[in-house]
Amino acid sequence: MGAQKITSQMIGQWVDQAVATTAVYDLHTHLYPPNFGRYMLYGIDELLNYHYLIAETIRASDVAYDAFWGMSQARQAELIWTTLFVDRAPISEACRGVVTVLNKLGLDAGAKDLSSYRDWFKSQSPEAFTDKVLELANVKTVVMTNDPLDPAERDIWLSGVKPDPRFKAVLRIDPILLGWPGVAEPLKALDYAVSPDLGGKTMPELRRFLSEWADRMNPIYCACSLPPTWRYPDQSPTTRVLDEVVLPFARERNLPFAMMIGVTRQVNPRLKMAGDSLGKSDITSLERICATNAGNKFMCTMLSRENQHELAVTARKQRNLMVFGCWWFTNIPSVIEEITRMRLELLGTSFIPQHSDARVLDQILYKWDHSRAIIANVMKEKFNDLAATGWPVSQGEVQKTAEAFLSRNFENFLTARLPG
Repeated sequence: MGAQKITSQMIGQWVDQAVATTAVYDLHTHLYPPNFGRYMLYGIDELLNYHYLIAETIRASDVAYDAFWGMSQARQAELIWTTLFVDRAPISEACRGVVTVLNKLGLDAGAKDLSSYRDWFKSQSPEAFTDKVLELANVKTVVMTNDPLDPAERDIWLSGVKPDPRFKAVLRIDPILLGWPGVAEPLKALDYAVSPDLGGKTMPELRRFLSEWADRMNPIYCACSLPPTWRYPDQSPTTRVLDEVVLPFARERNLPFAMMIGVTRQVNPRLKMAGDSLGKSDITSLERICATNAGNKFMCTMLSRENQHELAVTARKQRNLMVFGCWWFTNIPSVIEEITRMRLELLGTSFIPQHSDARVLDQILYKWDHSRAIIANVMKEKFNDLAATGWPVSQGEVQKTAEAFLSRNFENFLTARLPG
């Protein structure tokens, strides 16, 4: 009997099943577990006050900036709901996401009843709601963003709170890389003998800061958002701190250093958090930091669509670089699909297609629902292309690829030790 003919329908079924049933390791979020108090965000008012929807509302309405920020959070949510969901079709990705969340939670999105949604969310305990959302989203692990120079978050860690084991810490180091000379004062207030000019004991004291907080948090990587103007190497404090502190520390601990490159801060300060934008970045700086620090593991996502092809090509040349996710303004379906297809064509399966970047717990319901569908579509296309060449595509091969994309590539990169 001859081999079974593999059809497009079979491949589609295999892909849909594999992508739907594989639990996600969500490697970059701004989420926190319930015992982090006010840092855990959930519920309809938090969903509506997402900075994407704030910018969209102010653009679409006649509300003045000061008038909007003078409202209570509840009143802001009501304005956003009326402007984007009642007066208009909620067709943007951020709006559609809210509708997806309501549907996934079993609420009647078509009722357009903000009051009833609020009542439902108020009836949920943070702990039970966390369990419910992680189960519905099929997310097994959530990676936080943790800044020990944020006084309120620092107090939580110093109180001895331990995160839910499903929530992993990341040591966010933007201030010590980008904040000189201003960051010297808050560090000195914490009894680190640093100098604004990086002189004296500054470098060993910064190393002590990283070591002490790594011991406390047990982070799985270090991370920083970098502007499109970032250059490496140069004569800036950023390069000095990278070369003398961060990269040696990361090598010693076998921690990846994640670079999120391309954010331009506060192009419209009147929008507050919603006022950040993007810019095309210099890929050669990424190439140089990877090439000259071969013993370090790097992760990178870039904000500008125009950088994506260069980023994928750079990853082909630098084995210590793991490309991940579609960040912020690239986290929209049309761009996710384009980027995922291009990366698969250039890198095979050796990248991480997506992370949620969620700020509100409920958002992982829509971010992973929407992204899973796109990843599955690209996988179907490419496995059908492969089958057309005569390759005997198998269900096991499809399952292995889905697991690599949604979990194992990241888990393996965390534990890998680079050869000398």
